[in-house]
This record gives sequence, C-alpha cells and structure tokens, in this order.
Amino acid sequence: MSDQPALLIELLRAAYAAFNARDIDAALALMTPDVAWPKAFKGGFVRGSEEVRAYWTEQWSEINPHVEPVSFYSEEAGRILVDVRA
Repeated sequence: MSDQPALLIELLRAAYAAFNARDIDAALALMTPDVAWPKAFKGGFVRGSEEVRAYWTEQWSEINPHVEPVSFYSEEAGRILVDVRA
C-alpha cells in the first residue's frame, strides 16, 4: 500500500501555508515548473513559475487572500481535490 495520497496532502498543506505566509519562493518550490494556476479573481490561468509569481504579486497588491484547506479527496490518476475556506 502506498502513502502517496498522504504525501501529496502534506505537500498541499505546505503549499497553502507558504501561500498564506506570502512566501512565493517556498510555494513555487513545491510546484512543477509547468504549473497551471487559476487566476481566481480575474479568470483564466497562468502557466509556469514566473507567471504564477507575477500573478500572485499583482493579486497581493490588490487583495489579501487567506485560503485554508479543510478537506482533501483522492481522485483518479493521483489527483487530490481540495476544499478550502477563504
């Protein structure tokens, strides 16, 4: 039996903690270089670490989001769905 879902959940918790602490470098270090990130408050997506960095920098200059993961669900192909409280 693999602990892969538990490891992914811990990685996601660390990523949310870094995001909420505004530690862009720590959050991006947990993501693949080809990350696709939703532009939640503008629509669409940004792709890649530098686009995510630019988007977060802009977003945090306009709003101060805090996103707390509350539930994790394992899905097919090793994906994890996260319910959050904003």
